[in-house]
Amino acid sequence: MPLPHDLCARVQNAFRARHHKIAVDHTTQNLGILSILLRTGFISNVTRGTIESPSPTDFLRVGEAQRRIWAELKYRDDRPILSDMELISRPSRRIFMDIGELRRICSGRRAQTIKPLGMGEIAVVRTKSKEHEWLEAREALQLNLDGEVICRAR
Repeated sequence: MPLPHDLCARVQNAFRARHHKIAVDHTTQNLGILSILLRTGFISNVTRGTIESPSPTDFLRVGEAQRRIWAELKYRDDRPILSDMELISRPSRRIFMDIGELRRICSGRRAQTIKPLGMGEIAVVRTKSKEHEWLEAREALQLNLDGEVICRAR
């Protein structure tokens, strides 16, 4: 499984370079994180496609190595909506939080070594639930699911 730091770096660099679309590898992890960014309003569209273009019909015709997820980036007044996306849980130091710790960072208090979430900031949580594997921290709190805090975006 590819590491989430690759997706974080690609998205952040694409926003800084003022790209309108970005193509990332087609994995459930990338699809989960990008769908959270879509639901929270950091990106405007997510489409399956190939290396060349975001085309769902071509997606079905090509092999696994040629499949990509295309994300349409969002700007307001020529400034990127997403200003920073950083990794929290690293392969060398995984950060798992229970419900109480998630509640603390969502309500503006520090938990473990993680700074609290500010206004307009989200944290991506990977839970053990197969039905809700990738959630935003506040969604995980509502569903009473704990898990690994992967990254944060503001």
